[in-house]
Amino acid sequence: MEMGEPERGRRAWHDGLVRRRAAAGLLAGAGLVVLGTVFVVLPGVVVDHDLAGASVAAQDRLKAVNDVRTTLLQMVGGLVVLFGAYATWRQLRVNQDGLRATQEGYVTDRFSRAVDQLGSDKLDVRIGGLHALWRIAEQSARDREAIISIQAAYLRTHLPWPPAGPESPAADVPINDIAPLETRAADAQVALTALGVLCRHREQSWVNLSITDLRRADCDGLWFPEVNFDRACMEAAGLYHANLTQASLVSVNLRHADLTTAILRRARCILADLRAAKLVETDLRDADFTETDLREANLRKADAHGAVFHRADLRMADLRGTDLSTANLVEARLTGALASEHTRWPADFDHTAAGVVHTDDPGPEPSPLLQPPGMTWQAPPLRSTP
Repeated sequence: MEMGEPERGRRAWHDGLVRRRAAAGLLAGAGLVVLGTVFVVLPGVVVDHDLAGASVAAQDRLKAVNDVRTTLLQMVGGLVVLFGAYATWRQLRVNQDGLRATQEGYVTDRFSRAVDQLGSDKLDVRIGGLHALWRIAEQSARDREAIISIQAAYLRTHLPWPPAGPESPAADVPINDIAPLETRAADAQVALTALGVLCRHREQSWVNLSITDLRRADCDGLWFPEVNFDRACMEAAGLYHANLTQASLVSVNLRHADLTTAILRRARCILADLRAAKLVETDLRDADFTETDLREANLRKADAHGAVFHRADLRMADLRGTDLSTANLVEARLTGALASEHTRWPADFDHTAAGVVHTDDPGPEPSPLLQPPGMTWQAPPLRSTP
């Protein structure tokens, strides 16, 4: 009768076990033989070799043999210690690799669950997913760039400009009738805040937030260097002390936006609409405002060294204390703009002939703590029309 598969498997396993035990026994026997040779035979051989046939007392010879054995024991003990240290180091490496693999698997699992949450119909679930991605990006540098791209894509798809969804305010709704972003789209505000925090430590060159609806968004103190806001609507957005270094703001709508003490150094604001925007004490060095509408904008005490205002519209703008000493004002319109004795103009520039109105300096700027909060702030009507 033929042997069944389970019986053959058990027989093969038993044979393998017997062979392994036999091999282990042989190795143990060989080890004992080697140790016996090293500690019993070898010391005498070494002593006899060193004596080179000289006659010594048996007691002295025995002491010399024992000394050799002691030295050999110390050597073997040192080798055992070294081997133990190496084995411990290898085990630590294995444990670390295992821990790293476990952590990466855990992060990947969290990442997948968080991304799945972004597609939920429930607002609180989407917010939870965005916060989870934010947390992962702070803990895992290798996932940070991917999460930044996901957050930017989330904003572009959920807040397109012009508005596409029935829940979004229409493009022609007055800005004072539009709720702050954190009220009308709390998930988008969370994504924007996370993006503005994570961009401070990002490695990739550009982040795309173009053609997005960011009306009345809260961006105070956030970092958006080298971020593309082209053709976005950021009307009445709060950008107090925000970092927009080298940002692209081509054709952006920043009417009534608060950019007080913000950094727009080397930013591209070509063809932008900054009517009635607040740029008090703002860093505008080397920024490009070519053909930008800055009517009624407040640029008091702004640093505009090297800024380009070629064909820009600065009518009725407040330029008191603004440093324009190295700015490009070729073909800029300045009729009705306000200036004071602290306003610095380019050499040989006749601001009086340009229609600038000279008035008293306003003095120190009020503390931002005394300003109305963005939630209740109402934009005054524009005196200028398109």
